[in-house]
Amino acid sequence: MSPLLQNAPRLGVGISCEFNGGTRALNLDALALREAWPTLIHFLEVGADTRRGLDEHMQRWAAQGWPTTYHFLDLNLAEEEDLDPLWVQRTQAIVAELGAAWVCGDAGYWHVGPREPVHDVLLPPVLTRSSAAEMARAVRALSAALNTLVVPENPPAVAYVGPLHLLDYYAQVVSDGDCGFLLDCSHLAIFQASRGLSPLTAFDGFPWERVVELHIAGGRPRVTEGLRWMEDTHDPEPTAEAWAVFEAALARAKNLKAVVYECEHNPADEVYDNFVRLNDAFPVKG
Repeated sequence: MSPLLQNAPRLGVGISCEFNGGTRALNLDALALREAWPTLIHFLEVGADTRRGLDEHMQRWAAQGWPTTYHFLDLNLAEEEDLDPLWVQRTQAIVAELGAAWVCGDAGYWHVGPREPVHDVLLPPVLTRSSAAEMARAVRALSAALNTLVVPENPPAVAYVGPLHLLDYYAQVVSDGDCGFLLDCSHLAIFQASRGLSPLTAFDGFPWERVVELHIAGGRPRVTEGLRWMEDTHDPEPTAEAWAVFEAALARAKNLKAVVYECEHNPADEVYDNFVRLNDAFPVKG
């Protein structure tokens, strides 16, 4: 197992943010929240891209020397060719400014065509062995270029192409890529429901020792032309299925280092109880 993975620090429970999130009226200010709840919020997962870099909110957090992880929003980890030198150089600068413990991100497709705003998407990978092998090579290359642990995440989607189960796909990625894994419990619950499966399908045989981070967030059921599906809205309360995935994963992930509650679009009083629940389940000092 990679020394980068073995030496990853335990961060505890954190909150996520995206560009300008701390300045929009409907978004939580992570710094204010940490100051108000110092025993509940231990790190910030910074979601950004190389086009815009870090906003003032992210820079203020980093200036405090508080722990961070970096979540990219502009890399097609499913495509080796997307690791162009300029992107790597700019990402190195962001990671250095943050002092990020590791780099993570939804592992699929963040853009179609050139890396430009009008081409932004978020699509899952094609669930085949060859696709998983290419992603594993991309993970290795990125980790070597950054000299940083790279932790792919299962993205949100209600439709997938390919014969593999999502967990079987990422089991190959993290094993061949010798990396950690970020299991988004809510995303996995959405996938399982989309295929008519129970929340814990395919848990047996997954390399849980490689899971270093868990995400959980709320969602809303939708119906579109008779199709029932779950939208990943980051509402305050996760679904019962997402909690079931979280609790089962927590019991299996013996090398877990971090939990992120994705709740940045909600009033503070609506997310407090779940921060308490998550800290009780995963204290910063294990």
